[in-house]
Amino acid sequence: MPQGSSHRVVLVVDENSNPFEMSCAIEVFGLRRPELGRDLYDFTLCAAAPETRMRDGFFTLTGVPGLEAAESADTLIVPNRPDTDTPRSPRVLDAVRRAHARGARLVGFCSGAFTLAEAGLLEGRRAACHWMWTDSFRARFPGVLLEPDVLFVDDGDILTASGSASALDLGLHLVRRDHGAEIANHVSRRLVFAAHRDGGQRQFVERPLPDVRDESLGPLLVWAQERLGETLTVADLADRAAVSPATLHRRFQSQLGTTPLAWLTAERVALACRLIERGEERLDVVAARSGLGTAANLRARVRRETGLSPSAYRRRFGPGAGEAVRA
Repeated sequence: MPQGSSHRVVLVVDENSNPFEMSCAIEVFGLRRPELGRDLYDFTLCAAAPETRMRDGFFTLTGVPGLEAAESADTLIVPNRPDTDTPRSPRVLDAVRRAHARGARLVGFCSGAFTLAEAGLLEGRRAACHWMWTDSFRARFPGVLLEPDVLFVDDGDILTASGSASALDLGLHLVRRDHGAEIANHVSRRLVFAAHRDGGQRQFVERPLPDVRDESLGPLLVWAQERLGETLTVADLADRAAVSPATLHRRFQSQLGTTPLAWLTAERVALACRLIERGEERLDVVAARSGLGTAANLRARVRRETGLSPSAYRRRFGPGAGEAVRA
């Protein structure tokens, strides 16, 4: 597990790279976190050329380190750009291959999946990319298991996000994976961004403007988050919102891209993880306070969400975990 700033995240920028995803990476991995008493990552940019012209010539980057900075990356974020038909720089592709060969984690935002595929690293593996490029990606890389309608794909040591905003979703997913739910929630609050959207949610979520009434789910979500330990059902949510369960379902799909039950379960798992991180060792207590009911259900849900059993999650993220690793 990354321990503080010892985990080095390097973002490679290439000719015509998108500035938005670069900014997302800086926001998630590069900002100082004095309120936490430590920085989460050691972050830097690097580029193949001393001057790198960003997308559509909006601006030019200068003064960033050369590609040699990628050689020390624990996590390497590969370039993305809108002109997906133009081959990537051979030097950049070589740097990506070397990083993978020595065990670095690779991340592609938006069209970054093209970079990873050009480097030959996605053959037979799962990946995501922006829905606009689904057909062209499949035509060029038929051996990649493209998942066209998800926010991001976590395939272990290679992770890909579908589009611009999902770079934040994947970034927060990595913080959660590296440092736990409590820290990820803190970072999301700093970003004023949803703490957790599952990677399997749809890329495109319709957000129609309300005609007259405010149909925002915000007040309902806050109300539910304060009562996760209670016997709270989808019917209860619908009653609170004064709508039918079918209408509530449509609003969740429209505004969040998920179902009320899936959202409620994800929030309960996130609460359970926070309780474990804070030191609660009794699984029956964690299950009851998070609304997951039984220890057996807690084990199943936490493992499905995090890939770890509750005991393994506690060893990795519970009190004293960092000191144990450093010792």
